[in-house]
Amino acid sequence: MIDDVIKDAEDRMNKAVKALSDDLQSIRTGRASPALIEHLKVEYYGMPTPLQQLAMINVPEPRILAVKPFSPGDIGAIERAILKSDLGLNPSNDGKIIRLIIPQLTEERRRDLVKHVARRTEEGRGGAQHPA
Repeated sequence: MIDDVIKDAEDRMNKAVKALSDDLQSIRTGRASPALIEHLKVEYYGMPTPLQQLAMINVPEPRILAVKPFSPGDIGAIERAILKSDLGLNPSNDGKIIRLIIPQLTEERRRDLVKHVARRTEEGRGGAQHPA
């Protein structure tokens, strides 16, 4: 009985840590990371579809993301989804690949990121706390 409760608690804690880790990876810092955009929803035949299912995302340089759609006809929909997101990125494409240049962080943006991460971390802890 106690072993089941401990196992259940461990499973829930591991899931909470994984969810927070995934959430923090999607925050835009000064370095390019596919996690930043891979879960962006793209309107694909009327259905919101994660970008990672429509394109290959790689990092050719530390501050550049390259998005190569599996189907060249999807480049416009992918570009629109990136522009609609609140990431503040401006896509440029050559008809085959979309390039996203990640701007360097300003001091103000760094302070905002610290506050944002602290808030998300606190939210992640919120479900795990209980009254003593």
